[in-house]
Amino acid sequence: MNIIFKSMAVFVVSFFVFTTGGYALQSDQTSAKTSGATLKVLEDIADKRIGIFTGTVHDGFVARNYPKAKAFLYDYSSDMILSLKTGKIDVIMIDLITAGIIIKHNPELGVLSDNVFDMPLGVGFAKGNPELRQAFNRFLETIRENGIYDEMRQRWFIEDPEAAIMPSFSNPVSKKKLKVGVSVEDLPYVAYMNGEYVGFDIEMIQRFAEWGDYRLDIMMIDFPALVPALVSGKVSMIADGIGISEERAKQIDFSDPYATFRTAVVAARKNMDDRKPEETESLLKNSFLHGIAESFHSNIIKESRYLLILSGLKTTAVISVLATLFGTLLGGLICFMRMSQKRILRVPAQVYISILRGTPVLVVLMIIFYVVFASVDIDPLFVAVIAFGLNFAAYVSEMFRTGIEGVDRGQTEAGIAIGFSKVKTFVYIVLPQAVRRILPVYKGEMISLVKMTSIVGYIAVQDLTKASDIIRSRTFDAFFPLIMVAVLYFIISWLLMLSLEYVERMSNPKLKTSRAS
Repeated sequence: MNIIFKSMAVFVVSFFVFTTGGYALQSDQTSAKTSGATLKVLEDIADKRIGIFTGTVHDGFVARNYPKAKAFLYDYSSDMILSLKTGKIDVIMIDLITAGIIIKHNPELGVLSDNVFDMPLGVGFAKGNPELRQAFNRFLETIRENGIYDEMRQRWFIEDPEAAIMPSFSNPVSKKKLKVGVSVEDLPYVAYMNGEYVGFDIEMIQRFAEWGDYRLDIMMIDFPALVPALVSGKVSMIADGIGISEERAKQIDFSDPYATFRTAVVAARKNMDDRKPEETESLLKNSFLHGIAESFHSNIIKESRYLLILSGLKTTAVISVLATLFGTLLGGLICFMRMSQKRILRVPAQVYISILRGTPVLVVLMIIFYVVFASVDIDPLFVAVIAFGLNFAAYVSEMFRTGIEGVDRGQTEAGIAIGFSKVKTFVYIVLPQAVRRILPVYKGEMISLVKMTSIVGYIAVQDLTKASDIIRSRTFDAFFPLIMVAVLYFIISWLLMLSLEYVERMSNPKLKTSRAS
């Protein structure tokens, strides 16, 4: 056991050193490669690599105005910032206020242009729900008249949004339920701090719920999935700095504009002649040498962010265990149908296996959540268990079939000949031998299932990966949370392997005998 723990420690340390060393080396290489390049005015990005958020209007803006530029789509600002810092892209397009927060945490970056274009922001509503939209518009008019809107604007848009104190609200006990979809990405609109949602949009939603006597339920959804979630009826409204565009207006209705999104272009200072290359290189080295302890405090300790990791770890474990149990039981049933002599049972099983094995699990997850259960108010975690269980069952059924068929038929005939029934022959003779053949493959497939659960954030489940995404959106540190999550997934997989290897030893007489001797 000591050898195992030492091996784990060596793996973690080696992985950490390799990754940090790789990051520093890549940064130094990027600095040397691009130190002669300069960006002075906005037009200089016309042929550059531009990072933008998936699902935003920036994609169309770049295509129309800079056809020679290459757009790179990102789901999270932390990934976009890391790509910018390591030279994968040249500039990023982002909200001006958010850009100021990013630069505060990443002083090696700077604003190339702070007035690219403006667009109004609105709250999204389903096409068939004009009453709720009209009520929200009346609410907006009310807070503008009584001065509350100006207080909110001062708190989140003018002063430092990271230092803003979120007002306390009481969630009304009401029969009227208001489910709101948000994407926890960046201040000043929506963020997750100290165990609660904060930001201008969150305060606005909370005030609207109190004003309209709604029982508020906030649902965390990735930004590209906000509009599909609203269209499919999973939420009543969506809000997170959403620009009012013609394309979106074809699918959803927008409230009256409540703010203006001003786009800024951010680039590395070393490429803007704002800083000498030697100073930038020194800054990178200093941040590497002194930033590890700070990263640990910022990503784990500050604002009790370790609670997010623990909650995400629990969710990942629950989904993995329940999906494995459900998939194993369903796989046994599918295997029985697949091996049946009756065509009415065999053909559906064959079709099921072909479809599930040929369809990406992410697509299955989205179809079940947004199509199958479109009109049902169902817990996304339950949907995740169903989706991964269905996928797992398709593979498990084939494992069972090949394991059973691998047992010589003569043993079945011999069992029946000595007086066993078919059921007893299967349970006492065929099954133990099949299990020994199945377990090595089953072990690998179960570990793959655990790792696949990292995509459940697409349907608003806060698992381990989603927890790290939330932390990265606040700390703008793409490195430390990813390493931490990688190590945790490794530990989960390692513990599962130990458990299944124990079962494998217990089910194999040869291994039990050799261990005893």
